[in-house]
Amino acid sequence: MCRSIKTLRRADAPASDDEIRAAALQFVRKVSGYRAPSRRNAEAFETAVEEVADASRRLLDALAAATR
Repeated sequence: MCRSIKTLRRADAPASDDEIRAAALQFVRKVSGYRAPSRRNAEAFETAVEEVADASRRLLDALAAATR
């Protein structure tokens, strides 16, 4: 679906917050069909980006903890 989103789980270094947010932004753009939402939809769009980024961080942290 989002082929341009790079894998963020790496053995050499944890993903940065900027990398996670960029991946979340790409995902929400793909799902919503908006590159940039209208003013009317901007709040919902940004909320979705933050929620996806938060979920992604929790996933990466849990995966890292499970592999230790």
